[in-house]
Amino acid sequence: MRFFENVAKKIFNDEGIAILEGHVVYSPEEAVAVCSEMDIPVVVKAQVLTGGRGKAGGVKFADNPGEALKVADEILGMEINGEKVKHLLIEEKADIQHEYFISVSIDRTVRKPVIMTSKDGGVEIENLAKTNPEKIIKYYPQPLIEFLPYEAREIARKMEVPSEYISQMGDIIWKLYNVFLKYDCETAEINPLVLTPKGLIAADAKMVVENDSLYRHQDLVNMLHYKKKAVDFVKLDGDIAVIGNGAGLTLTAMDMIKLNGGEPATFLDIGGGASEMVISQALNIVLNYDPVKVVFLNVLGGITKADDVARGVVNALKNVDRRVYIVIRLTGTNEKEGQKILEEAGIPYEISMEEAAKKAVELCNELKA
Repeated sequence: MRFFENVAKKIFNDEGIAILEGHVVYSPEEAVAVCSEMDIPVVVKAQVLTGGRGKAGGVKFADNPGEALKVADEILGMEINGEKVKHLLIEEKADIQHEYFISVSIDRTVRKPVIMTSKDGGVEIENLAKTNPEKIIKYYPQPLIEFLPYEAREIARKMEVPSEYISQMGDIIWKLYNVFLKYDCETAEINPLVLTPKGLIAADAKMVVENDSLYRHQDLVNMLHYKKKAVDFVKLDGDIAVIGNGAGLTLTAMDMIKLNGGEPATFLDIGGGASEMVISQALNIVLNYDPVKVVFLNVLGGITKADDVARGVVNALKNVDRRVYIVIRLTGTNEKEGQKILEEAGIPYEISMEEAAKKAVELCNELKA
């Protein structure tokens, strides 16, 4: 069984191999939220079980949340070698100084594991193996004898790694071989392993586990189950983003916007019991969606607590570069605490949904005037 890059990376990291900060997302809107929270240039990577995604357009860069929305929308749903992209890995963009290649697999001709490395990693590694096979270093550990760290350092020296990184490279080779053994792998691979100012980091990860051994690795199988989206989001044609805690409340808020002559830009249901983090995520989505001029946040607190909503709003607005007005209707559980948090942050709010909807439309009309 082959595992997605995000799963392989978690396993490698758990075994002590450094990886880049990354988060899995399932929609363009989640990509915007994650990019907003990371607040750095990112790489948006299709998660597929086939190779060649880079050449197929499945790996793209984004310098800001708006670009992340566009790029994620382009990649999700595309087909790469017949496989549909259903989720993405959003990862920090590394300052790459050099790319290396490390792989551990089975050489069936000699019935031994083989460690293959090269000082020239990246997307052209397969062509390199054909055109310049002498650049691929092969080492055959003895399967019945422990593979020792000094052997891994000798491989690193042959890779012409700068002397100050030989120990770190050897450590990564040794750990990757141990992953290969521990998880009954057919292949454990890092391509590229990148040299950055922070040291050597696995920028990609490949892991294929022998199917007949999966009964011993139920934890790996469990990692294939995807999480449910925290929010439900639909893009519309207007310019007023509508957020509510519950589908009915959100639809009612949209009706109120239209009744006052406005047009909703989004339907965004944060659901019941939304946490402070979910509120921030929802606002990050709409605040970084270009058509939005005004946000109408309609919360009737029940399971959802008004003070959590208020803190989520304050946190989200700290990281916004765009000028977007926000109109908040906030009432219900812990409303006094929530309203006080908004007052202290200088953020106005309404008690009446009708008044809040009317104000949102008026503000939007002023901006368009």
